[in-house]
Amino acid sequence: MALTARAPLLALLGILPVIAFPMWRTVLIVAGFLTVLALTDIAMAAPIRGLQLSRSGATGCRLGTEADVHLTIVNGGSRRARGLVRDAWVPSAGASPRIQEIDIAPGERRILTSHLRPTRRGDRVPSRVTVRSVGPLGVAARQGGHVVPWRVRVQPPFTSRKFLPERLARLRQLDGLVAARVRGQGTEFDTLRDYVDGDDVRSIDWRATARRSEVVVRTWRPERDRRLLLVLDTSRTSAGRVGDVPRLDAALDAALLLTALANRAGDRVDLLAMDRELRAAVQDVGRNELLPRMVDAMAGLEPALVESDGRRLVSEVLRRARRRSLVVLFTTLDRAPLEEGLLPSLGSLTSRHTVVLASVGDPRVEEMLRGRSEIGAVYDAAAAERHREDRRRTTALLRRHGVEVVDAPPEAFAPAVADTYLSLKAAGRL
Repeated sequence: MALTARAPLLALLGILPVIAFPMWRTVLIVAGFLTVLALTDIAMAAPIRGLQLSRSGATGCRLGTEADVHLTIVNGGSRRARGLVRDAWVPSAGASPRIQEIDIAPGERRILTSHLRPTRRGDRVPSRVTVRSVGPLGVAARQGGHVVPWRVRVQPPFTSRKFLPERLARLRQLDGLVAARVRGQGTEFDTLRDYVDGDDVRSIDWRATARRSEVVVRTWRPERDRRLLLVLDTSRTSAGRVGDVPRLDAALDAALLLTALANRAGDRVDLLAMDRELRAAVQDVGRNELLPRMVDAMAGLEPALVESDGRRLVSEVLRRARRRSLVVLFTTLDRAPLEEGLLPSLGSLTSRHTVVLASVGDPRVEEMLRGRSEIGAVYDAAAAERHREDRRRTTALLRRHGVEVVDAPPEAFAPAVADTYLSLKAAGRL
């Protein structure tokens, strides 16, 4: 049962006879009249259980975009349903409007639309649909709730998509589609052509040169069907915010750009997300389904407030990647987590695979380094310098283990990871 705004207005009007006849009997009569009026209105209101509710509409969207979900209400009763409907969603779904009016005749249906603008990745679900069926007098209403399940999967925004055309152009150069051929250890032989100034003398084909009496060089094209394994660290370090986004979100964006680029290059891409437990995996997916499967798997990833298990991570990578692969590990360059987790097991990984460690740098550190205007800023600058020096030492240590390191701020992180992949591909190191 619920009272409308008319009920207190009628109660205020009821004060007049009480003032005119200040007796308990008058109060009881007024109260009894209002109670009977409210109960009569409730009895005449359409029953909540006579309404049939269902949903339709969007089941997914990208973070930062909108999605519409429709709530269909069918009046299966014999009375006209008038009132309000509150379709409640989790706050991060950004649903509007919160409350809508209904006026549905018996046997008719109405479609109410909720506009969602989510503020977080993952599955956004509705909570409960509350219906307030107001009686014909507008004094009181029946109120009840329905659970109408639905799910909208909010996918990563893939903002680094804007860098893809330029990287694809570089990839076409590597593939020889834009008149450029590159040479590298492990690349596939393509054709022979005359030597020109600037060619690497190591690419000269001496037998062909002797036959033609002209200097001839070999041209090469990058190998295809290489394997990439993208490993996302979802431990507590991935929850730290760098700029306006968590580290994990920046890593997801870079992983999507690398996936799209490698897929166009004809390479196979797998995904592994874990901390102490395996959180997501994508493996052996066809080229046409790869990017949608990656996006769907990444959508539900959230940082776990636990330390990463470096030994289990390495063993999981070795179990899944039987052939030599490019392993791109998205994690942090913080010294303590690496020394306690990954470094003890790193040797067995680098001996079988090419390893790239990609970490998002904090632009705030560079800002702190430039601050010298007051005492507090000097202390901040000293802390920033120590942090930067720790990252330099960690980077040098990783490189001594044979690991390629990418350390870039959020806005340059995704293209830096893609450029590292292209460089390794051009050098034939995949």
